[in-house]
Amino acid sequence: MYMNWGTERTFAVRSSKIVTPAGLIDGAVFVEAGKISAVGGADSIPKGTRVYDAGNLMVIPGLVDTHVHINEPGRTDWEGYDSATRAAAAGGITCVVDMPLNCIPVTTSLKAFKEKLAAVGSQIHVDCAYYGGVIPGNQSALSDMVKAGVVGFKAFMVDSGIDDFPYTKPADLSTAMQILKSLDVPLLVHAELDDSDGTAVYAEHKLPEPYASYLKSRPASWEVEAIKTVIGLSTQHDCRTHIVHLSAAAAVPDIMAAKARGTKITVETCPHYLSFDAESIASGDTRFKCAPPVREKANQDKLWQHLAAGQIDFVVSDHSPCTPQLKLMGEGDFEHAWGGIAGLQFGLPAIWSGAQKRNISAETIVRWMCEQPPKLVGLSAKKGKIAPGFDADLVVFDPTQSVSTAAKDIRHKHKVTPYSDLPLQGRVEATFVRGALVYESGKFPTEHFGKSLLKGQF
Repeated sequence: MYMNWGTERTFAVRSSKIVTPAGLIDGAVFVEAGKISAVGGADSIPKGTRVYDAGNLMVIPGLVDTHVHINEPGRTDWEGYDSATRAAAAGGITCVVDMPLNCIPVTTSLKAFKEKLAAVGSQIHVDCAYYGGVIPGNQSALSDMVKAGVVGFKAFMVDSGIDDFPYTKPADLSTAMQILKSLDVPLLVHAELDDSDGTAVYAEHKLPEPYASYLKSRPASWEVEAIKTVIGLSTQHDCRTHIVHLSAAAAVPDIMAAKARGTKITVETCPHYLSFDAESIASGDTRFKCAPPVREKANQDKLWQHLAAGQIDFVVSDHSPCTPQLKLMGEGDFEHAWGGIAGLQFGLPAIWSGAQKRNISAETIVRWMCEQPPKLVGLSAKKGKIAPGFDADLVVFDPTQSVSTAAKDIRHKHKVTPYSDLPLQGRVEATFVRGALVYESGKFPTEHFGKSLLKGQF
């Protein structure tokens, strides 16, 4: 291996374990001008070629994380493009797609999208694409945002927690779907329908709060009913629709049935739903608060089963950080703490660790975290595979090594994460973005090599 490899543009990556679309091979990946030019046997490396020798470590495609809250501009004290994409590189993620809320202004107009792009500037370490938002009354802005480069739109069916990003009723979603179908971009939906009065569960509000109170406040039925509504609208309008951060396994049969009928619907889940369970969360440990919530162990087991059966399309982080103060950990107040889990850097080792307990192959994990996500946003011809013509986004991965979650090794802006208590196996040793070595062994040899990926320009 080489430190200070930098932006070397013509070379080969050698490994005895390369995960390709054809399976695991012993060979080499050839890189020219940021693209994969060929994949061949180790004996096919021409004399004089510069070689990054990964030995017996695994080489996989760079992960594509299509669900990341970066929060800049406006809430850069929560997270920002520099810190978030640095964490992504350390976690083997070579492309992220940024969500339209938690930043100020929220990305629900062309003007706001231009402000976001100006804030991004040249500070990203991995490639980044962007979503716009659907809120009541902004339908006229959707086309202009697509022309400017957004790759999809996010909507909430329940309070988002951000006043400037109000939730959409079914009538709003229906109108948006008619527009987005013609624009050929997906609608991503936070699918929960609140059928409570918001007071019963927290009436006594004793602190520190038991996690069971928070879980009871957002039952699985909220997801199931919301997803039924989304399926109906997607079927009606023939619009590509995606369910984000599924936590309720009970909704999967409805999604499977819809797919079988031809409805253009896909679904993701997240590492925290596959790694943590409600029974193990201590009272007041608000690091685990997210929406939808982490559910029971039995539900988690079913999510793994659905994933293994190909009934959930892929796994992405839903990295949603905030300042430590907003987590209210001192009070243990689940009702008022910010909901969101910081985990961008730890998705791959979390899924690897869980998969090893279930005899799930590296090829399957690559399908969940590398190959499938870019299909959602139109990047499947350039991201997510080790194959000729694809971007040379490569990760050198040691499946046997433990992962440090010490504060000094966490690249997120803030270090509050439930993953700090989870034993993780599967360490990223090096990350290449379009052939540039952006991360190796805790260092960042090439700074700010990422670029913005705008629809119509990739």
